[in-house]
Amino acid sequence: MVSLETAENALKTVYLGVVANQLNVGVNPLLAKIEQTTADVWGSQIVKMVPYGLNGGVGAGAENAALPKSAGNQYGKFTLDLKNLYGTIEITDKAIRASMHDEAAFVNLLNAEMDGLLKASKHNLGRMLYGDGSGVLAHVVAGTYSGDTITLDDVHDFTEGMCVSVYNASSGNFYSGMGNARIINVDRVNKTITFEKNMRPTYSEGDYVCMQSSHNNEITGLKAIFAQSGTLYGLDKDKYSWLKPQVISDVGMITQGKMQSAMDSVEERCGGAVDMIVCSYDVRRHYIDHCSMYRTNIDYLNLDNGYKALSYNGVPVVADKFVRDGVMYMLNTADFKLHQLCDWRWIEGDSGKVLHQVAGWSRYTATLVKYADLICDRPAGQVMLTGITSGS
Repeated sequence: MVSLETAENALKTVYLGVVANQLNVGVNPLLAKIEQTTADVWGSQIVKMVPYGLNGGVGAGAENAALPKSAGNQYGKFTLDLKNLYGTIEITDKAIRASMHDEAAFVNLLNAEMDGLLKASKHNLGRMLYGDGSGVLAHVVAGTYSGDTITLDDVHDFTEGMCVSVYNASSGNFYSGMGNARIINVDRVNKTITFEKNMRPTYSEGDYVCMQSSHNNEITGLKAIFAQSGTLYGLDKDKYSWLKPQVISDVGMITQGKMQSAMDSVEERCGGAVDMIVCSYDVRRHYIDHCSMYRTNIDYLNLDNGYKALSYNGVPVVADKFVRDGVMYMLNTADFKLHQLCDWRWIEGDSGKVLHQVAGWSRYTATLVKYADLICDRPAGQVMLTGITSGS
């Protein structure tokens, strides 16, 4: 007979390993390529000493002259708080009792909940990988609200079913009733989102939308790493220029020559080697068109974990929906590490249970958690091309 204990055991022994593997390597090819490690994690922080530049204790001299003075490696101290990544499922008491005498129905119930959790978590992790950690998805356009519908400057990262918070740009706090608003429709032509309920009559220009409870709590993604000013991992980019990746703007038509020039600049600047190229879908199409125009063979690669990619000189070229149009990243994935306190785990109570009754409600929840953040040891070894178009 199916019981709460049965559900507990299934979540711990059957689903956890599968879900953790999918969230580690099944989100996208880039995350699957990045090493995950518990090194340099101290309490709730990542503290990492990263060498930069060259050892200064070398030189040439005369036979009877003094030897070169020692000058060891230079180090930058990275400090970063671990981010709290959550995923929650919910099962009603009624659903559990209804399937007590039907194991197949119970399995279908759990499968449906876990599939939904996986889909949402993959979407969120994939999006965060290219963000700046702020969690801001878009800003409100002035005077463009109508009941439960608001117009934004960008709806690229939105999907129906998401729960978001709408923040007042002046106060920095989310509006009352808008801390957990569910989206029921995304109009990608008119750039509007519609909420499940009409919580608020008006918004102001500059108000912003984040994933629920995620403002300034997301992992440090590529947007933060490629920013040309500000701080990164507690260090000022203007003081440490090696924290600034190269950005090549207004590229125009993508060509193999331009791609090779960008890759060469990485080797010339810091001796790194690009081993993965990530771009938007339109850039991938432009690259294919370029190869076809000049009758260049298009090679393909089979990557680990079942991914497939185009190939440029043996380097995989993959498209990702969260990369903005006209953008291509050239990365050395060996420079990236996802530092974590532990792998994905269920939050357990004092009794070791992962299913917890919601106080005052006839339903149970279980929450996956991972404490982690992304660090790039050598930002200068990465390059981004922007403004890529189909024209010359």
